[in-house]
Amino acid sequence: MSDPTTQSNYDEVYTEHVSLIWAIDWEAKTVSGEAIHDLRVKVDGVAEVIFDTADLDISKVSVQDEPVTYDVKGKHPVMGSALHVPLGNGLKAGSTVKVSVLYKTTKDCTALQWLDKEQTKGKQFPYLFSQCQPIYMRTLAPVQDTPSVKITYTAKVTSVLPVLLSAIRQSPPSDGPAHGGKIVGKDLVEYSYHQPVPIPSYLIAIASGNVVYRPFPKYEDRNWTSGIWAEPEMIDAAYWEFSEDTGGFLRAEEDIVTPYRFGVYDLLVLPPSFPYGGMENACLTFLTPTLLTGDRTLVDVVAHELTHSYFGNGVTHAHATHFWLNEGWTTYMERLLLQVIHSPADRGFSFLIGYKSLVDDLELYANQPKYQRLVIEFEKGEDPDDAYSKVPYEKGANLILHLERTIGGLDVFLPYVSDYVNTFMGKSITTNEWIAHLYAYYEKHGGPEKIKALDSIDWDAWFYGEGTSLPVTMDYDTSLATKAYSLAERWDASRTTEVSKLDFKSDDLNDFNSNQTAVFLERLQSYTPLPSDLLAHLGSLYGLSTTHNAEIRSRFYLLALKDVASPAAPGFAASAANWIIGEGTGAVIGRMKFCRDIFRAVFKVDKDIAVKAFEKEKMSFHPIARKMIEKDLGLA
Repeated sequence: MSDPTTQSNYDEVYTEHVSLIWAIDWEAKTVSGEAIHDLRVKVDGVAEVIFDTADLDISKVSVQDEPVTYDVKGKHPVMGSALHVPLGNGLKAGSTVKVSVLYKTTKDCTALQWLDKEQTKGKQFPYLFSQCQPIYMRTLAPVQDTPSVKITYTAKVTSVLPVLLSAIRQSPPSDGPAHGGKIVGKDLVEYSYHQPVPIPSYLIAIASGNVVYRPFPKYEDRNWTSGIWAEPEMIDAAYWEFSEDTGGFLRAEEDIVTPYRFGVYDLLVLPPSFPYGGMENACLTFLTPTLLTGDRTLVDVVAHELTHSYFGNGVTHAHATHFWLNEGWTTYMERLLLQVIHSPADRGFSFLIGYKSLVDDLELYANQPKYQRLVIEFEKGEDPDDAYSKVPYEKGANLILHLERTIGGLDVFLPYVSDYVNTFMGKSITTNEWIAHLYAYYEKHGGPEKIKALDSIDWDAWFYGEGTSLPVTMDYDTSLATKAYSLAERWDASRTTEVSKLDFKSDDLNDFNSNQTAVFLERLQSYTPLPSDLLAHLGSLYGLSTTHNAEIRSRFYLLALKDVASPAAPGFAASAANWIIGEGTGAVIGRMKFCRDIFRAVFKVDKDIAVKAFEKEKMSFHPIARKMIEKDLGLA
């Protein structure tokens, strides 16, 4: 099956390299310029190349430097408008052809979010960043927007603010003066980048704003550099949060799997409207500022994103149906790194936290059981974002963990992991290709005993099973959760006690890290809802209703909103909605993990509160988040 989300003819002719020449117009809020494709012909006689586009203003197309008449088809609501470019007659398989497209983006560009200066930390300069996964690169440039096509790229971008791309910077140097020594916000500077490793188009990324760089300590025995970018006002906190673990994670990953291929591994902390926890753009992971907790307990997100350098950026899913190959493997390996760097208890604790989010999302799709599956057969033109959830992450990771245990443990399994990555590095594969490789490996490195073990796994139940539970009961190391569980049990047992007679203390959580506090609140959610006066006391005693830690505050609100019939629920709903839209801070909480969950919970309590809050600040949310929240609230 070919990719159901693209209109391109990548099976006939495909891009090997694209050169991007861009100029950022901050007043018009457009990126304009040229995309120059070096194409390779796959079949004799192909007469045209078809690119994916969406909401692009195209002014000229050339083939071999000669202008041609092109055709932009009508817009599909998900896939956009196919750009048909004639290539002439007589092309032979293996030959090459160059196609250039002059264009600019429009206000409907889903891939880009333009932030006013007031929406940034520094509040002095505007900001721009992209999010092209899963199928939004077509709104930033004409491409064959499918992970089945991997390309190298170069880019020259002119801007009055520093520019970052998912590639290796050629000039000006990262460790030199900001903005090449010119005046930030005033002088134009050309930024030059090169990505020599073929990547899917969804990994092409751009960010521009008042950002500065700080390198992490270098490992002299490794052939890569790593550092962090952020606004000047955040660079100290960001460096402290991530400098201790990032290099260690990457070094451990290399030792387990294979050397890192991309040369540079940098982090960029974005403004709070970024819709994800992190995005694994090649060479440059994008991160949400909600990770800056000051205790390094959320750095596992970095372990996840750098692991994508192997699982996703390296071995890539062929298309959305097999998205779990990216996220399930990455989540599994992220947790293995936690065990290697910290302890087996940290690995089990992470699986425990993930299981709660898995069950929540499986329940969310009770009326769309197709999206409870690990392998989802998408219809042509179906929006893959409709299925975006923790299912491919958590069900996928649990499948790999079950496989590890079934096959004989880490000593037997890790050599396979390395072989898997080295076999498929640089390729885009399907689930069936993975299974075939798995069986072939253990037939060679284990024989009938290992094949019998593999056959004992109910693959159909894992891949195509629906419902709100996993095909097998998974046991995790819960030692780090014991204190959280105990405190939750004490609160549950106190539900009939007058608040004035409770013996809880404000320092009950002093020995908890952020993750343990989150598990404490999740455990409370599993009980009958607490009385409203007890909830209010819980929130104020521990500062849960005012904390800047979004992982904790969101869980408190979800706990408080569980009883939709409670007289106090509308008050909690208003507070939760105001927090998400940034009342008092000027910046929305745009990470979909938080804003979507909160809006859905508020909607169940009071539709009017949810809709009014969203409508008030909806243009401050990233276009992807805005689209999904509108669906959640029945506005689309």
